[in-house]
Amino acid sequence: MGAAVLPDLGTEILIPVCAVIGIGFALFQWLLVSKVKLSAARDASPNAAAKNGYNDYLIEEEEGINDHNVVIKCAEIQSAISEGATSFLFTEYKYVGIFMVAFAILIFLFLGSVQGFSTSHQPCTYDESKMCKPALATALFSTISFLLGGVTSLVSGFLGMKIATYANARTTLEARKGVGKAFITAFRSGAVMGFLLAANGLLVLYIAINVFKFYYGDDWEGLFEAITGYGLGGSSMALFGRVGGGIYTKAADVGADLVGKVERNIPEDDPRNPAVIADNVGDNVGDIAGMGSDLFGSYAESSCAALVVASISSFGVNHELTAMLYPLIVSSVGIIVCLLTTLFATDFFEIKAVKEIEPALKKQLIISTALMTVGIAIVSWIALPSSFTIFNFGVQKDVKNWQLFLCVAVGLWAGLIIGFVTEYFTSNAYSPVQDVADSCRTGAATNVIFGLALGYKSVIIPIFAIAVSIFVSFSFAAMYGIAVAALGMLSTIATGLAIDAYGPISDNAGGIAEMAGMSHRIRERTDALDAAGNTTAAIGKGFAIGSAALVSLALFGAFVSRAAITTVDVLTPKVFIGLLVGAMLPYWFSAMTMKSVGSAALKMVEEVRRQFNTIPGLMEGTAKPDYATCVKISTDASIKEMIPPGALVMLTPLIVGIFFGVETLSGVLAGSLVSGVQIAISASNTGGAWDNAKKYIEAGASEHARSLGPKGSDCHKAAVIGDTIGDPLKDTSGPSLNILIKLMAVESLVFAPFFATHGGLLFKI
Repeated sequence: MGAAVLPDLGTEILIPVCAVIGIGFALFQWLLVSKVKLSAARDASPNAAAKNGYNDYLIEEEEGINDHNVVIKCAEIQSAISEGATSFLFTEYKYVGIFMVAFAILIFLFLGSVQGFSTSHQPCTYDESKMCKPALATALFSTISFLLGGVTSLVSGFLGMKIATYANARTTLEARKGVGKAFITAFRSGAVMGFLLAANGLLVLYIAINVFKFYYGDDWEGLFEAITGYGLGGSSMALFGRVGGGIYTKAADVGADLVGKVERNIPEDDPRNPAVIADNVGDNVGDIAGMGSDLFGSYAESSCAALVVASISSFGVNHELTAMLYPLIVSSVGIIVCLLTTLFATDFFEIKAVKEIEPALKKQLIISTALMTVGIAIVSWIALPSSFTIFNFGVQKDVKNWQLFLCVAVGLWAGLIIGFVTEYFTSNAYSPVQDVADSCRTGAATNVIFGLALGYKSVIIPIFAIAVSIFVSFSFAAMYGIAVAALGMLSTIATGLAIDAYGPISDNAGGIAEMAGMSHRIRERTDALDAAGNTTAAIGKGFAIGSAALVSLALFGAFVSRAAITTVDVLTPKVFIGLLVGAMLPYWFSAMTMKSVGSAALKMVEEVRRQFNTIPGLMEGTAKPDYATCVKISTDASIKEMIPPGALVMLTPLIVGIFFGVETLSGVLAGSLVSGVQIAISASNTGGAWDNAKKYIEAGASEHARSLGPKGSDCHKAAVIGDTIGDPLKDTSGPSLNILIKLMAVESLVFAPFFATHGGLLFKI
């Protein structure tokens, strides 16, 4: 078998050091962003300008750089957005906190009852000859790791939101100096979030494993089973963040667009529109806080799935620490790789023109993937024995270290392919979106038909990419291979999140420019940043969905092993009914979330109309709208409406497991995975394409686009309607579905011991 080249002590130093470097780099980027001042005090005296190196101010005098009113206005708008986002998240976290405590108690009771709350040692699940720690211990430690995962997830989302609201106005002010400066500010802020999240997730998991080891000692099987709670905590919080934030942002967005653009013919983000602050707050709580929690959940679960399978393979049986922590070492190297990649965007190459924005973001993906491939090769060589065995449904399978390298690499490259396909279908630089824009000539109906067709078509290549990576990784290293393939896809999470968070920050920057009454040229620059941001957000969602498919399959494999099911046979009625019900769940879930957005948007439209009709001087710009009421409508709707979809996802595995048993539950998991992935990809890409088709017409950058415009034309109005329909698809239902797939799988895994002993009540009668 042979031992790993890297000694255990090396591993124990490498992982925390990489995490700390990640956190340090994030703080450094934040420091650079904070140098853009949001107060007008600094150029009070005319001589100070040249001395402090601010001479570039004088060059663009016509842009109103020294216009203090603009800076003060930007600061005011920024603080309004920040306050709205903070108060919403605190309200949401209050409710989520209650749920977290209740669910933690449930985990403890269910898992503790497996052995009737006995404190005596028991034979191990996979090796009856050894004695393992009591089930009560697993119950307690699973509960602790669930709470840890939940809190880390909430903190990740909250920090992301704070950074985004800190950076949005700064990006607007930098846009006065040129598109390159604005790009760097927005991108750096995204990097702060990406690195904080990747490093925190890794560090908390690493510390938890080491603390649990004090109790578990040599019982690694029990230790890593208890750690799975971490993934469950991360994803269950992400679900509420994604659904709640998604309903909030889209209710405001749809309301603002329908009344403002279509009925009143005023531009997007016009300060006269009462829903405009709520719309900008929504970008931060939905796209940033929700996305952060979501990707953290994926990361935590793929790590947990890999660790669970490894603990019953030769790594765990022979107590090889370095090989056991291979998933964490891959993530550690990922942080360093992303750090180098980020420098390419911010320091090595400068962006000078609008058309360079999207290629720069695409380069980020390519560079990080190429560097990471080398990183994985080195890690697989130093951290793994040359050959080892992996647990594969009851038998141990011989695996070589180069095979495991291929498993991780295939996941990594599948992620890149999914990213590029998503970009092709959602960027207005390519024909699919241009065709959708062209179809607006004949009205909204053809636009909707073209958009739906585009979404369905965009599913084909990503599914093949996922299928190939599953086949390759499973052939080489069974379920462990699939878990590390998912980790491979998420290994460049810091870069992925940076380009993803960049989108909403640019979107907000554009909104602030419009509200502060800045010149048309500045709005053009922020619009260009925002259009690229739409595409990167779609790429981020593609990554999240692709990794969710692999993660949930790996968790499914771990669940099947843990629940001691030998084979999942589709021909048995128990499993087949599960498959059907599981495939239906994503539709039920999407129906709930779409309806929630619809009913909240209805209230918002009525409120915006009421203000336009009853506040004298609002359209003329002499009176201020009542922003607070719109913010309240969004907040109340999202808090109320996030509970039913959340309950559906959290309760399904419990009800099926308890009443129908583990075979039916395995059918439900497989069904929801297969149908959920398809709907999620098509919903995200349809929405993204409609949004960019509208932007394509608005920008009027090509001859074709100008023939469809300008803003306010019938063509443009048809595009706005398409964009509005796509909003809940791309920002509420689509991205929440990948959490549904993962969450049900990880929850089933955590409760597997309980279902295996006490489940299937109806079939026992």
